[in-house]
Amino acid sequence: MSTKVIQEPVGDVAVALPPLEQITLTINGVEKRLQVAPWTSLLDLLREYLDLTGTKKGCDHGQCGACTVLVDGTRINSCLTLAVMKDGSEITTVEGLAKGDELHPVQEAFIEHDAFQCGYCTPGQICSAVGLINEGKAKTADDIRELMSGNICRCGAYVGIVAAVEEAMHKCQHQH
Repeated sequence: MSTKVIQEPVGDVAVALPPLEQITLTINGVEKRLQVAPWTSLLDLLREYLDLTGTKKGCDHGQCGACTVLVDGTRINSCLTLAVMKDGSEITTVEGLAKGDELHPVQEAFIEHDAFQCGYCTPGQICSAVGLINEGKAKTADDIRELMSGNICRCGAYVGIVAAVEEAMHKCQHQH
């Protein structure tokens, strides 16, 4: 792979920017070969370069969970992750959970339990819930509240969120 060092003039001084990095990610089941600046967050790559805007930018500090996506099935805050760190990984965003017109059980449960109000945090909540179910550690509503505590809902839809995750957790357990 050949890379070019880009020279940008700053006043009378030329500043060398680092070369772009080539990475391969499987995003929502589709392999993508991408060239990204080494400082590009996974969140910005998804939203700004791939137009996958379901993943939200909330605090940009890893404190709200709005940017939660699944990387190789594990939930992460995409705002705190450099895209180059995930080279070769499988990324699932909220857009990749449904199978055609068939919603993921977590998505169905969120609708059924009215587990959102403004909807801004919902994609991160849903991805986090899918990750939580994959982890298999939650057994009770208190477990769900604790394990979902990294996902903030400013509207306070927590009662519906916990009920939705409980229902989806039971549905997913019975499907396996």
